[in-house]
Amino acid sequence: MRDIIRHFSLEGTVIHFSPFGAGHINRTFLVVTNRPRLYVLQEINTHVFRDAEGLMANFAAVCAHLHRKDPDPHHALTLIPTTDGRTHHVTEEGRVFRMMDYIPGGVCLNAPESPDDLRQSGTAFGHFQRLMADYPADTLAETIPHFHDTPDRYRQLHEAIAADRAGRLASVRDEVDALLAYEQEAGTLTRLLAEGKLPLRVTHNDTKLNNVMLDEATREPLCVMDLDTVMPGLAAYDFGDAIRFGASTAAEDETDLSRVRFSPRAYRAFTEGFLSACGQSLTPLEVETLPWGAKLMTLECAVRFMADHLNGDVYFAVHRENHNLDRFRTQLALVKDMERHWAQMHDVIREVMAEA
Repeated sequence: MRDIIRHFSLEGTVIHFSPFGAGHINRTFLVVTNRPRLYVLQEINTHVFRDAEGLMANFAAVCAHLHRKDPDPHHALTLIPTTDGRTHHVTEEGRVFRMMDYIPGGVCLNAPESPDDLRQSGTAFGHFQRLMADYPADTLAETIPHFHDTPDRYRQLHEAIAADRAGRLASVRDEVDALLAYEQEAGTLTRLLAEGKLPLRVTHNDTKLNNVMLDEATREPLCVMDLDTVMPGLAAYDFGDAIRFGASTAAEDETDLSRVRFSPRAYRAFTEGFLSACGQSLTPLEVETLPWGAKLMTLECAVRFMADHLNGDVYFAVHRENHNLDRFRTQLALVKDMERHWAQMHDVIREVMAEA
């Protein structure tokens, strides 16, 4: 690791480094120098992100744009260049590393401790959306092609059904049929994009609460983290994925479906934060379709979990029998409860926009 670290332009001499954080994709280390200065070193998982060059080009461009728009250095990640002026270092074996400044005084939550935590995360992701609104989204690489292309996820589901590699189809036929009943509406947002009715935006695409750093003392948002999935998309994707994660009353793999509910209170809290920060930069149709983002991002996850269950659990890590099937069931249950609150979800959007 010291050989890796020496390729970056750090202040001072390295005196310590150790594993850091709880991420599941990239390997992360905290690096301490004698200045004293703290840095964060990450090894990019090139099995997940096959276009590391495109990813880092996105990462650098987005960070630079955010810093131009907001001068507070704590409000965006800051890349540390390599000694030869690059954004990242590639070893002879093809391993890819990047270095960033450590942002002090922050905390990332895996679950909200109050509705205000969700409101603040909404503010952070809305602020990100507003600052990136004038950035040409089509110039960014797709770090994971078709990531939120819900019709393409259904195509992959059909392939999994046809192959039935794990021999599980017969036992879940009714549930697969229930999922297929949503296929036509799954393309609602992609059709509007193709028709030119929704603008292509720079989107984060992984808007979970733990991807926002909050000020440890005030709980106000500091900065949006984990920019590896930043790429072209729709504002509804970012809004919707946050709701899928934050407005569910149960864990993603809850086995007792009676505990899986859509929380209108959490939904309103995130919506207030998000639209207060970026509502005026969105088009009327973008605002109107935000609830569709919540429903379709949840449906998309249900499709992905079912496809992986049929394929024999080859993508998502599983820790028990039928783990992906349990995940599928929670997502579909959440979709159905959103449908029971559908009119209320739209009413909240209108009410919050009227107050913004």
